[in-house]
Amino acid sequence: MTVTAVTTTGLPTDPAWSEIARHAPKMAATMNRYLDQITVSLRPASVIVNDHVLRSFAAHVTADDPKVRCVARIGRVHVESFKRALVARRTRYGTTLSANTVRQRLGILRTFFERIVEWDYDDAPPRVPVYASDLPKADEPLPRFLDDATAARLLRAAANDKDPFRRLVVELLARTGVRVGELCALEADAVIRQHDGWWLRVPVGKLHNDRLVPLHPQIVELLADWAAREPANDLGLLLHRHGRRIDRHIVARILNRVAKAAGVGHVTPHQLRHTLATQAINRGMRLEAIADLLGHRTMRMTMRYARIANQTVADEYQAVSDQVDALYAKPRPLPNDKKNALQRRIREEQQRRLLGNGYCGRPVELDCSFESICESCVHFQTGPEFVPVLLRQRDHAANRDQTGRRDLFDQILTAIQPQLA
Repeated sequence: MTVTAVTTTGLPTDPAWSEIARHAPKMAATMNRYLDQITVSLRPASVIVNDHVLRSFAAHVTADDPKVRCVARIGRVHVESFKRALVARRTRYGTTLSANTVRQRLGILRTFFERIVEWDYDDAPPRVPVYASDLPKADEPLPRFLDDATAARLLRAAANDKDPFRRLVVELLARTGVRVGELCALEADAVIRQHDGWWLRVPVGKLHNDRLVPLHPQIVELLADWAAREPANDLGLLLHRHGRRIDRHIVARILNRVAKAAGVGHVTPHQLRHTLATQAINRGMRLEAIADLLGHRTMRMTMRYARIANQTVADEYQAVSDQVDALYAKPRPLPNDKKNALQRRIREEQQRRLLGNGYCGRPVELDCSFESICESCVHFQTGPEFVPVLLRQRDHAANRDQTGRRDLFDQILTAIQPQLA
């Protein structure tokens, strides 16, 4: 059973289950029984991937060792042969499978064996022939994000775009951190009013969890404007174009067009998700809050962003650098690159503008049209020295039944308490 054809996805085609059943009927029956079971608990796309991996493995085993006609006869030697085949496999582009792809397929195979052993299938091997050590170590690259200046250019280009829908799509991606699939699936009633503010209800998605994301006032205005322009239809979706649903390809084209106008090169929707998380952690937002914002199920996922901006490392490095610099009594002329770095540092310090109850750390490249809501901005910074002012503002809001403002100042004061100890 030699497999030579290649699909448009670059993956070698594997025989249908009916063909596998002719060579190994019991093996095909066991694997299909397993697929029927996981259909209940996994999403359709995950079941499709499992189906592909099991057919690929069954085809390899029956071709490599025709004597094996059932899963119970599969042993370590067959798994090792399949591993070598995966590493040698080529895509339609002539490249090898990535380590993460090999890891995914071996992981699916290992789970299959673990489950049928646990479930006491009569066609199960005496032990799981795929070990944890078979799975290549997963890559952990840093999230790809846009720096503040690049993100500012992109949003300015979106604001200047003549098409309000393109601006709305880019603003939603950049300011909420939703995944592109979540964006396309937003329901017509996804925008809700709660706690004196507007929120976006993101439906059950990749990690099976609903969540609420706070909406920037500018996005609320854009959504209202778009709703007035685009009549409702039977799709039941918040975003649609001329009565047709949008998909990830349409979103990618919109973002590419705006990125080209901004002169920032290729940008993906997921980069804007990474950018929002990076901006938040760089400005002191708690990891738990970022996890809630992005819909992460575990803190391990959110900790990737902490690796980008480890302030403890930065502070300690700066302290050591200052001590080393003090050893040199005679000042020396700075080379051009050091001069430029120093000028950037001075400029950053100058843009930390004093407010009545704190500081604004917004980079000068980022425009601000909402001077009156600084305390809810991610760039807002404050400290113990502003407690008297914050208390007066909190009391002023409470006396006027402004519960949203009162709660906001209570949260700020609570966050400052550890610094007063």
